[in-house]
Amino acid sequence: MRYQQWRLMLLRSYYRQSQFAYPCSQSQVTSISTRSISSFLHRRSGIGSMNKSEQLGPLRSPMTSSTGLVKSVTRSFSSESAIEEKPSAESTVIDIFSRLSGEDEIRKELESSDIVISQDLALKILRKLESNPDVAKRFFQWITEAFPGEVSSKNYNMMLRILGGNGLVDDFWGLVDAMKKKGHGLSANVRDKVGEKFQKDGLESDLARLKSHFVSDCLDDSAEKICNRVCKIVMKEEWSDDVEKRVRDLNFEFQSDLVKIIVESLDVEPRKALLFFRWVDESGLFKHDEKTYNAVARVLGKEKFLDRFQNVVEEMVSAGYEVEMETYVRVATRFCQSKLIKEAVDLFEIAMAGSVSNKPTPHCLGLLLKKIVTAKVLDMDLFARAVKAYTTNGKALTDALLKTVLKSLRSVDRIVQSSEVLKAMSEGGYVPSSDLQSMIASELSRKGKKDEAGELVEFMEESGNNLDDKAMASLVEGYCDSGDVEEALVSFEKMIGKAGASSTDYALEKLVRAHCNRNQARDAYKLLSAQVKEKLLKPRHSTYKVLVRNLLTKKNAREGGFEEALSLLPMMKGHGFPPFVDPFVSYFSTTGTSKEALGFLKAMTSKDFPSSSAFLRVFETMMKSARHSEAQDLLALCPNYIRSHPSVLELFNSMKLDESAVEKPLAASA
Repeated sequence: MRYQQWRLMLLRSYYRQSQFAYPCSQSQVTSISTRSISSFLHRRSGIGSMNKSEQLGPLRSPMTSSTGLVKSVTRSFSSESAIEEKPSAESTVIDIFSRLSGEDEIRKELESSDIVISQDLALKILRKLESNPDVAKRFFQWITEAFPGEVSSKNYNMMLRILGGNGLVDDFWGLVDAMKKKGHGLSANVRDKVGEKFQKDGLESDLARLKSHFVSDCLDDSAEKICNRVCKIVMKEEWSDDVEKRVRDLNFEFQSDLVKIIVESLDVEPRKALLFFRWVDESGLFKHDEKTYNAVARVLGKEKFLDRFQNVVEEMVSAGYEVEMETYVRVATRFCQSKLIKEAVDLFEIAMAGSVSNKPTPHCLGLLLKKIVTAKVLDMDLFARAVKAYTTNGKALTDALLKTVLKSLRSVDRIVQSSEVLKAMSEGGYVPSSDLQSMIASELSRKGKKDEAGELVEFMEESGNNLDDKAMASLVEGYCDSGDVEEALVSFEKMIGKAGASSTDYALEKLVRAHCNRNQARDAYKLLSAQVKEKLLKPRHSTYKVLVRNLLTKKNAREGGFEEALSLLPMMKGHGFPPFVDPFVSYFSTTGTSKEALGFLKAMTSKDFPSSSAFLRVFETMMKSARHSEAQDLLALCPNYIRSHPSVLELFNSMKLDESAVEKPLAASA
């Protein structure tokens, strides 16, 4: 018989493993970090997702300690967990749902905290919210919508306890009806707790309804008792014919829920869980279904039992059953923690082939892709497989997913491989938004990765989705920031070669600033002038200002920069900007000839001569800087209406008075 072969194989392996009843190597910790994919625990209320900073307490058997059946098993974590204290996952989630109500806001906050709501974590959260029904209701509604069909009976009963215990009678009965449709029943604990509240509030009809409902549709605790008796026999000694006989002699009817509970309760001894799983089927006592297959898969889904897990999953799928969401999340988390990334992708592909309720969520994909891109070696084949499995099953990739991946790439200094990531995602029909195109382009060019940036441009062109103007401007900006102005110019030329380019003014300013930072203001002037005259570009006012200021530095002005700066004034006016005069005024306070000053004043207006106020400002600047002779020379070149202007006359008269007040020289000694 097949069962006998399984039994012999497992027993031989078991004896080789250890002489102890509970070898610590089998004490697989099912609690997982909330910085990975959280587990969906159903039976073991003492185990849940927690932050890395939390100490992991002893694992306890689902049986009570009074039975003495299974001792608590502990596993020590490294000292890393004690390095820093962080808020618990429960506290973080409660804070999020206390502050926010929007679905997108909540999802983003959970993603940024790397938290996935599991059945066990949900139970812990609801327990802490027992006196806060409003937040509890909002949280419970969210998890039932985010994970349809995955909320456990314990979660439902805890929510019922909150509603009934806080006097929310209508909500209580509404949830009772909803959970009944899901196949869940009312627990005795909730019946007693809520019954006390109903009695205290004088709700006699509701109390009677509660009692009748429980009698007709309660969760009989006999399943727990049967589970304890079976586990006591199985765990007490090695598997044998006698063990099989004693279990059979219990004369219980093994139904799906009971077998599932027993298998899950034996997870501290995965070999015995598998032996029981095989025996109960081969003996004809029960034929396994999707629930029981998934239960044993969760128990075996550990690195140590990888081959057995794979065999069970293959057998389950062949029988037409699916990998449940709870199974995927818990096992995939263990695989990722054990760096079994390929196995995690294999499982993801199988899970994605399931029905809608069992497909991994977008967040699950994000966490898996993060593990792939941060692995010791980035395997793009695994990345592409995960993306393909997701998209070929009717799911669409999003900008949020790409942001998550890019953040992970950046964390391990692999941002240069963002083009490869984008290619893999594009094969699933994804086209990144303008902002993300810009982010990738900027990252690559800023790091001086010409080849990778070029590949990005070529890839987008070949895919029929050219890198947009904003992204091209970011490419130019990145090259400028890295000091590679030549490559920035190449990218800029490609950009303006596109019809209707819309972000050229931003890119042009980055180029002008980059040239000026390299003391190449006159080259920047040539670039800007050519783009305005030949390409009819319209620079920003800030671009003109930067260029004028740099052209009027002493060295540049002396070598022709003044004339170039002066020629920018009519360009500014032509583009609707006011002339930028401050640098010119500063220039005349220290240098500059009277002819240059007159040329500047003429350039300030479209008329023959500018206003007298403009002349006065230049005169005052020169005089305050003790450049009296230059001021006199400029006055001589001015038209009569300026020379005879009262304010101008008064200004020069005051200059003469100041000169006459200078102390006379001392007489020479005899």
